[in-house]
Amino acid sequence: MNKFFFLLMMHCCACIMVAQTSLPVYLDETESIEERIGDILSRMTLEEKVDMIHAQSKFSTKGCPRLGIPELWMSDGPHGVRMEIAWDSWKHAGWTNDSCTAFPALTCLAATFNPELAWKYGKAVGEEARFRKKDVLLGPGVNIYRVPLNGRNFEYMGEDPYLASRMVVPYIQGVQSNGVAACLKHFALNNQESNRKQVNVEVSDRALREIYLPAFKAGVEEGKVWMVMGAYNKFRGKFCSHHEFLLQKILKGEWQFDGVVVTDWGSAHDTREAALYGLDMEMGTGTDGLTKNTPLAYQDYYLAKPYLKMLRSGELPLSSLDDKVKRVLRLCLRTNMDRRRPYGSLATQEHADIACQIAEEGIVLLKNDNHFFPIKRGKYKKIAVIGQNAVRSLTVGGGSSELKAKKEISPLEGLMSIYGKKNIYFSMGYTSGPSKFHPQLPAVDKADSLRYAAIALAKDADIVLFFGGLNKNYKQDCEGVDRTSYGLPYGQDQLIREILKVNKNVAVVLISGNAVSMPWIDDIPAVVQSWYLGSESGNAMGRVIAGDVNPSGKLPFSIPVRLEDNGACSFGASSYPGDGTNVYYKEDILVGYRWHDTQKIPALFPFGHGLSYTEFAYGELKTDKKIYDKDENIVLSLKLTNRGKCGGAESVQIYAGQSHPSVLRPIKELKAFKKVFLLPGESKNVTFSIPAKELAFYDEISKMWIVESDCFTFFCGASSTDIHDTVSVNIR
Repeated sequence: MNKFFFLLMMHCCACIMVAQTSLPVYLDETESIEERIGDILSRMTLEEKVDMIHAQSKFSTKGCPRLGIPELWMSDGPHGVRMEIAWDSWKHAGWTNDSCTAFPALTCLAATFNPELAWKYGKAVGEEARFRKKDVLLGPGVNIYRVPLNGRNFEYMGEDPYLASRMVVPYIQGVQSNGVAACLKHFALNNQESNRKQVNVEVSDRALREIYLPAFKAGVEEGKVWMVMGAYNKFRGKFCSHHEFLLQKILKGEWQFDGVVVTDWGSAHDTREAALYGLDMEMGTGTDGLTKNTPLAYQDYYLAKPYLKMLRSGELPLSSLDDKVKRVLRLCLRTNMDRRRPYGSLATQEHADIACQIAEEGIVLLKNDNHFFPIKRGKYKKIAVIGQNAVRSLTVGGGSSELKAKKEISPLEGLMSIYGKKNIYFSMGYTSGPSKFHPQLPAVDKADSLRYAAIALAKDADIVLFFGGLNKNYKQDCEGVDRTSYGLPYGQDQLIREILKVNKNVAVVLISGNAVSMPWIDDIPAVVQSWYLGSESGNAMGRVIAGDVNPSGKLPFSIPVRLEDNGACSFGASSYPGDGTNVYYKEDILVGYRWHDTQKIPALFPFGHGLSYTEFAYGELKTDKKIYDKDENIVLSLKLTNRGKCGGAESVQIYAGQSHPSVLRPIKELKAFKKVFLLPGESKNVTFSIPAKELAFYDEISKMWIVESDCFTFFCGASSTDIHDTVSVNIR
């Protein structure tokens, strides 16, 4: 009996050993990712490899079914996972279980100046993508806010490359902690929607390196992002989605990006260039109008049959294909082939709370004369709420940013819950057409009657809260097209003027992802810059207005008085929107506050501006020494005190400027910031450590970053213009 069991046990052990040795390397999780990738590649046919690098539907790629390599599924959604789209059309699939949490748009996240919230944001939206079985979330976007007319600015993180860099890294890390790839977009120089699919951008190497690439670089090198999306536009005559200099030299060469470069939908234009110049995956194509006129045309994409034909003929090397497939397989092993990744969660209370916190910390109090805000409960019996944006859904529209929110609390609902329905009186005031990507739909309501009703309500009210701004209609904050005017649409400026004639106790709440002109600003005691705040919009806004939350948001972009005061718009059409073929970035490195400072053109509200219900006192700015070597860190410190009667947060901002540069440099540039929460009467010591190498500029002759030996001044303040103290050091 013992001998029998011994033999049986030996037989079982032998079977186990055979099973272990017969397990393919690519399925053996004890092997390295690179070994597994090599094994898969050796088992694939040429046709299977090509099938992996182009779409099979609007939002998926085929994988390799024979080897058990799953499909890759993607979703739009830097601020929420988009509803399901049909397999081969842009129509909604009509599912009943694809509602999501709508998070605030990324302009709001940038306005928080809080990288910790960026990580929470990324983790939460990544959990929703994971629960919906998405392998790639197509965001975040970090294109620089160059002009206030760009229809897609609301999806990005403002005008400053340092701010965008610090906010995007934790967002990416949060998303990818779920085993879902973030997709950094749109690489690069996609700074306008007007003529976006053809326009050729001409910009200096300095501006490219100092302004437009840093957030992408941070996302790749620090965030370790797994996917990068190419842009529609051209750069120096070549399309960005297969651009040798951008993709091969910089992204995959200098930055050592090991992930997948994917097209924007339809941004590939040539098989040879796509094969050789850095593109890895093609999603959507404009070839012969295939996406519009031919169903299930995926095998006709540039990286499908045309590529296969050129590979078979020897016109293109097999190595170009193998590198692409390796990158796609690496993405699979990080996402849908990683059995350890969590399962995610959808539209939970935790996600709603995170969305609400981001919204609350991102709302910016621009003006608050005579302590107009906060409005305490019971102070007024008749509060007039006027404006369509008080009730309009702002999670729909805008192009690919559209969302199917499980809930969306409007500002009117939020105010009613705080002040009581009996004290809130609403009038639409103005109206716009329904949200639609294209074309712009006309309003159907009678504008005159709405205006008269609003004025009559305002006349008898104790106070008026006007909710205006933009929306996600075509030619507003919308993908594919830029705004056509800097002013408020739908007659809002006129309506505000008429309301002021009958009631001076008026505050304006602007909801937008862009700056707007404010010709009535001198007559309005209080102005709030709000954003597309998502599911918890009304709750967050109501709590800030009532004072339950102290506003702490800071502007992530400058608001110019006139459109012509913006650097890009000051040079005429050739600088923006272009001459029909080219757009020349004539303001060069002087984007946003850099332009306002250097040209001495005051902004209406400067970058970094944002008021509070409390008062912060800044102490003396000090450094640990006065002379630094170029490889050292400059340590700065100050004491910050809350002198007010309520708790609050201040985003302390550190800018640096060089005294005697050999080339044109801005007066100052953001180099550090820190959001500090203080109770009434509380003080904290705030410290910053800034590497001296961060004071470099990009030298176009040597193609290197250079820190000159010189005197540098550090500016500490509450905005780019509200400077409380300075200190100078020497770099040797």
